[in-house]
Amino acid sequence: MYRISELFDLEKTIASELFSGKEYPWEVLGEIKDFIYRLGESLDPEEYDNVSEGVWIAKDAKIFPSAYIGAPCIIDKGAEIRHCAFIRGSAIVGKGAVVGNSTELKNVLLFDKVQVPHYNYVGDSVLGYKAHMGAGSITSNVKSDKTLVKVRCGDETCDTGLKKFGAMLGDEVEVGCNSVLNPGTVVGRNSNIYPLSSVRGTVAENSIYKGKDNIAPKK
Repeated sequence: MYRISELFDLEKTIASELFSGKEYPWEVLGEIKDFIYRLGESLDPEEYDNVSEGVWIAKDAKIFPSAYIGAPCIIDKGAEIRHCAFIRGSAIVGKGAVVGNSTELKNVLLFDKVQVPHYNYVGDSVLGYKAHMGAGSITSNVKSDKTLVKVRCGDETCDTGLKKFGAMLGDEVEVGCNSVLNPGTVVGRNSNIYPLSSVRGTVAENSIYKGKDNIAPKK
């Protein structure tokens, strides 16, 4: 069962303090909103514009006119928010990250250099440094029976107490096009998910996921 330090380099996010005192990464999901307001108030106005109530955008970030950015939200330095992106709120977009056309974010933390560039939905999730979601890939954040999400790793199960929980992607994870990350998915660092995959449970770091019964180590 992956701990925070096993998934993420906390030096690659403006929100490292959000993880303080926590063991598992999904523990931050209920605190993202309040944390953004606290962090936003501390940002240097020489480097970040407070463009509206609860929204802070780095002066060198590139925001397309058609993008929607709801509060609270922080867009960090060098990030790019492209045509018709829909940021519903409670989102932190890291340095140099890309949020692409028609991508929707809700209650998420994107570490630095994350790319969600084409038709993605990312909700109630944390994406580690340089994680990339291919076109059309999404996080599914609510179970069909609306029960609380559990994280499964082999025979081990962790009750998260969360009704909404999408995915935790470790640093440099690659998700193939049109894949679905089911509620409570955790993918270890430097792993690849094949296109058109339906993923649930935990994927070990440095793995290639071709299907639930076909997971190979990366060479």
